[in-house]
Amino acid sequence: MLERMSALNIRKIETFTTRNLSVVRVQTDDGQVGYGQIAPYHANISALVLHQQVAPRVLGKRSDEISSLVEMVIREEHKFPGSYVCRAVGGLETALWDALGKRHGKSVCELLGGTPKEVKLYGSSMRRDISPKEEAERLVRLQEQFGYEAFKIRIGSNFGNDVDVYPGRTEQVVAEVRKALGDQTLIYVDANSGFTPQRAIEVGKYLEQQGVVHYEEPCPYPELEWTKQVADALDIAVTGGEQDTDLAQFRRMITMGAVDVVQPDICYIGGIDRAMQVARMAEQAGIPCTPHAANLSMVTVFTLHMVGAINNAGPYMEFTIEQDSWSQGLLETPLQVRSGAVNIPTGPGWGVEISQEWLNKAEYAVSER
Repeated sequence: MLERMSALNIRKIETFTTRNLSVVRVQTDDGQVGYGQIAPYHANISALVLHQQVAPRVLGKRSDEISSLVEMVIREEHKFPGSYVCRAVGGLETALWDALGKRHGKSVCELLGGTPKEVKLYGSSMRRDISPKEEAERLVRLQEQFGYEAFKIRIGSNFGNDVDVYPGRTEQVVAEVRKALGDQTLIYVDANSGFTPQRAIEVGKYLEQQGVVHYEEPCPYPELEWTKQVADALDIAVTGGEQDTDLAQFRRMITMGAVDVVQPDICYIGGIDRAMQVARMAEQAGIPCTPHAANLSMVTVFTLHMVGAINNAGPYMEFTIEQDSWSQGLLETPLQVRSGAVNIPTGPGWGVEISQEWLNKAEYAVSER
């Protein structure tokens, strides 16, 4: 019995890294392998954190005790709270879920208590460097091609302190998109922490007039009290949480009613189990959970599995309409959008295969016992 248990121990942690992306491969003593991913953007720094601060704490530990391993790392690295440790441990965590699913012949969605199914999507624009007319025209083309029933567009300016990309763009892009898509298409907007409360409320009232249903991160995300002012003043759903990594901060956010929808990012927060904890907090408060998934790396695959396993998922999951060069070629078979939806992969673990060609081109590092 002791020998069987030791076979589950983590023997090796490997990373395959570019500046923007780092794939994690974990191997147990009996040879079981799983793949995960560190959060994108400056992923090379997070990979170093994984090898230097995370790997020494988990090598030799049980690979199936995922939640306790993650919380132990975050606790022991408490002098380094926040993004980099959570991003690094999230790469390990997602690889461990893949290994566990492969060991048991089940998808991660099933391991989490869900059932693989079709998931409806909203097409998510990442661009502010586009005219309102051009944005509206491309959304119409994508709707005709892929059948999206909802889109998210960018308003304001990223941490803009009430300074738009240019004066009036927010109102112009919302009006152009609404006119082009008609009243049947749902419109979401993301302000990316762009406004002070007064301006955010002013914009929010305009969004309500335009029938917008989702108002994301209207104020700088650390300022929960500001965001609550906006949520209290408007009928439109105010949303947030993608940047947050602290479960206590999510608890405050939900308890005080700062948002109407929570949006944890699996890769930012430290893995799918921690994101699931946020979803359960929100469910207890009667709040939907629409996880953040803003690129076509493995975070979108992880999010599909999560959405299939929570009771309070929003009606649509985020799916980027951009084609980032750094994420292309990562998966052997890219996710396919049909009729505005995509299927949760049904194979063991994440149910996807990482391209060996992509791995061969990446910078390799390993930590092992």
